[in-house]
Amino acid sequence: MLLVIATIAATRWGMSETVISIVVVLLIAFSGFMALAETSLTRISRVKAQALVEQKRRGARLLAKLIEHPSAFLNAILLSTLVSQLVAATLVGVIAERLFGALGVTVAIVFEVLVIFIAAEALPKNYAVSHPESAALFSAPLVRALVRFPLIRAASWFVGGITNAVLRGRPYATLSQVSEEELLAMADAAAEEDVIENEEREFIASVIEFGDTVAREIMVPRLDMVAAQHDLTVEQALELALDKGYSRLPVYRDSLDNITGILHAKDLMRASRSGLGSAMVTDIQRKAVFVPETKPTSELLREMQAGKYHIVIVVDEYGGTAGLVTMEDLIEELVGEITDEFDLYEAEVVELEEGRWLIKATAGVDELNETLDLELPTGDWDTVGGLFLQLLGHLPVEGEIARIGAYQLVADKVLGNRVVSVRLERTEDEPPPAEEGE
Repeated sequence: MLLVIATIAATRWGMSETVISIVVVLLIAFSGFMALAETSLTRISRVKAQALVEQKRRGARLLAKLIEHPSAFLNAILLSTLVSQLVAATLVGVIAERLFGALGVTVAIVFEVLVIFIAAEALPKNYAVSHPESAALFSAPLVRALVRFPLIRAASWFVGGITNAVLRGRPYATLSQVSEEELLAMADAAAEEDVIENEEREFIASVIEFGDTVAREIMVPRLDMVAAQHDLTVEQALELALDKGYSRLPVYRDSLDNITGILHAKDLMRASRSGLGSAMVTDIQRKAVFVPETKPTSELLREMQAGKYHIVIVVDEYGGTAGLVTMEDLIEELVGEITDEFDLYEAEVVELEEGRWLIKATAGVDELNETLDLELPTGDWDTVGGLFLQLLGHLPVEGEIARIGAYQLVADKVLGNRVVSVRLERTEDEPPPAEEGE
């Protein structure tokens, strides 16, 4: 059968068929290049393109500039691919009809499915998936030239206008963007493949989570604040600072809701050595900086760096003092706990046995869920103590139990109106739902 078809084609082949065949080959090659460009360029994110620029790869700057506006090249690529494949298929049909008559339709369909699909779609796209960087760097210059061609630009602009109208102006909003979840997933994959160390992966996660943290979540709460009354002398304040081991102390008048300034230990020592030990602390205090408890920590860090201050007072929505944040608190949120030989460090979590932990009430719920692989609920509370109070609805007494899902919380230590520590226990089964009226 194939021999008969070849014989018929040889007897009817002419110069026009040769010219058309050359055009078909060129169109299929062009379509294959467009398929390569489409797949590779859409798989390169802005972050990856910038990384290629930093690696000084040839053509990386052009690629990065091209990636900034996906709609500018994608419409041109899709339109060029469609036109070249349609014209190639039509020309193949013309040649097949001349050579084989009615049988030519079947021959053309088989040719188009096999040759055009394999040569102009499957091969280039599979290569682009396997080698996205090299394919993108190779295709970027030619795509750039194609985008600048007036006829292609006009056609792409027209098609893009229709697309924008249908998709309400957001056709490629997420084409080259990378979400936080994707960054964490890439960091996890890199750590598993030993491309980066586990400590580096944890630092990357801390940096990402840092942007979602607010001052309330990392502040030293009001009850733990060490402050100096406004009527103390320099010597008395210096003794307080040395006794508590702090280099900066807030100064308050009457109550902690009325912070008047900040004392620096070096100012106290300088005044003491200058014979001003009996002077009032209000004479040497510095200005206090106040921030709302909803202040993002990333913004707070930049402001503290720019203002060259190391402590801020956190206020709640009613203007009362909620706590304070130091530069060390911000840095610890990024790199973990920082202790020195003078710190009395107490672990936030102590494992008593499998499935039972002794936890400081100030420990964050999110951190516990991540480090202990728990599923404690999150809400308006930030700490385990806050969750415990939310579950009970009243101040607990030592030994009181609150249950949530497959966990139970036991008040381990309570001082006054404050829960100091909680025992968290993982139970075997979730408790049965309460009956109506219970």
